[in-house]
Amino acid sequence: MSNANVYNVIRAPRVSEKTARLQEISNQYVFEIATTATKADVKAAVEQLFDVSVLAVNVLNVKGKKKAFKSRSGQRQDTRKAYVKLADGQSIDVMAKV
Repeated sequence: MSNANVYNVIRAPRVSEKTARLQEISNQYVFEIATTATKADVKAAVEQLFDVSVLAVNVLNVKGKKKAFKSRSGQRQDTRKAYVKLADGQSIDVMAKV
């Protein structure tokens, strides 16, 4: 998998209180991924990008919220998240600056 394709599969890490708790308790990390990405694509991209071994990948589709602005109604974009479980003793620094 080329570097350009890796960055097309993994869009960004999701950082929140819930994801921080998952990192501490079960060594899971959450990433926003492309809507066309499969579990195998995500596993290969994470292993190549962060040089870790991935045990499991769970993928979740998130529907966009319906929102109203003044008299117009709209909808946010649908997104897709991946929960990636790493092997024991391995970690990813998602807050690192490039």
